[in-house]
Amino acid sequence: MANLRDIRNRITSVNNTQQITKAMKMVAAAKLRKAQTRMNDTRPYAAKIREVVARLVKNASIDNELLRIPEENKRLLYIVIGSDRGLCGAFNNNLFKVVESRIRENHSSFLRSGTLDLVCIGKKSIAYFKKRGYPIKESHPGFFDNLNYTEAVKVIEQVMEEFTAGSYDEVYLAHNEFKSIIAQTRIVKKILPVDPAALIAELNMDDSDEAIDYIYEPGDKEILDRLLPLYLKIQLWSALLESNASEQGARMAAMDNATENAKELEQELRLKYNQARQSAITTEISEIVSGAQALKDV
Repeated sequence: MANLRDIRNRITSVNNTQQITKAMKMVAAAKLRKAQTRMNDTRPYAAKIREVVARLVKNASIDNELLRIPEENKRLLYIVIGSDRGLCGAFNNNLFKVVESRIRENHSSFLRSGTLDLVCIGKKSIAYFKKRGYPIKESHPGFFDNLNYTEAVKVIEQVMEEFTAGSYDEVYLAHNEFKSIIAQTRIVKKILPVDPAALIAELNMDDSDEAIDYIYEPGDKEILDRLLPLYLKIQLWSALLESNASEQGARMAAMDNATENAKELEQELRLKYNQARQSAITTEISEIVSGAQALKDV
């Protein structure tokens, strides 16, 4: 009977866990809808700014500090966007492993010489890279508790100031891009200096685009001086929104899988419980029959 009691307690525990994972899935689904709305509202605006910047740098020779290509890379910065909470499957680890792989393959010399820094957004990214001894210059825990544009601007403005001051020669941004509830794309891209060739290639501009002659007021340089910082701010903001939506989608999928696993485990435990119960009943019946037979023989 002790065995039956243990199995019964395990069934209750699994059932309680199943209720929790169901609730977490519903919460993640509600948050995902809000995150997707914000992300989808931002995407067209970000795409149009990227297009305008690409046209400006393609059709004019403009000198801007954010376009400065250093003669030699002496110091690098990585901005890594993780999550503040767990229980979202391999959402964080998949991205962090991509970042580590990129650093090992392309920038291991900077890491060894201490000329590579990280800006970590989200508690999980801070904990992961701190545990592995990476130099974290800035950390932003709890960033997604109140995700807003103002805080994102503060982060990227600080980075732009340090880049224009020559503190860093290249800046990379790593984040998850939302594709669907069960799929995210890991993105690690260089955001500073702004690469005109990459912008043009990304937009697939053809000769017809190049033939259009735009008149800019007050001037293409003045417009670009205003647009480039805005472009970088929107780029980080879009990455944060994409990461937030990806996190909720990953958590929703993880909780759904956990719920299904709990159902399967509960079924297995109930089968074991019934088998153990049947065995106990059979044993009791055998004992009763044996006792009755012994009394009859007497």
